[in-house]
Amino acid sequence: MQSGRHMASAAPMDPVEVGGAPMYAGKTIVENAVNSADHTTLVAAVKQAGLVDALSGPGPFTVFAPTNAAFDALPAGTVDGLMAPSARDRLTGVLTYHVVPGRLTRADLMTRIRAGGGKAVLTTLSGGMLTAMMNGPDNIVIADAGGHTADISTYDVLQSNGVIQVIDRVLIPKG
Repeated sequence: MQSGRHMASAAPMDPVEVGGAPMYAGKTIVENAVNSADHTTLVAAVKQAGLVDALSGPGPFTVFAPTNAAFDALPAGTVDGLMAPSARDRLTGVLTYHVVPGRLTRADLMTRIRAGGGKAVLTTLSGGMLTAMMNGPDNIVIADAGGHTADISTYDVLQSNGVIQVIDRVLIPKG
């Protein structure tokens, strides 16, 4: 395991911490994410886009969840622009580009990458494509439509309606 990569425990008695808060497998993606100090921008964006109910539903979903630092790394003004009421459709497109139907654990992603000859193409809720690839023997990276990659920094944060894979970059769809 590369330094800095965390494997989450699936045991409900031993929740993994993300952003200084325990993530409980019996709670939904939204119920857990609101407690993570590392995901306040993502949670605010989900609320602004009106996606709370969708991501609280039964799913299952795999959410590639960018940290606050990932949002902060975007060009100046990008987040403010996306959070403007007039940009709700664009914000929704960016957020749903980070969500894949189904519960894809690290093991599932690795299986798909091997089966795909080194790459697994994932269709997002927005209809866009993400590509999962290995970066060394243990690390999975996710590439957006422009070929920019995000490392998964915390794997398999299991939720009642899916799984969160914490990433270090905001993925941008085409268009």
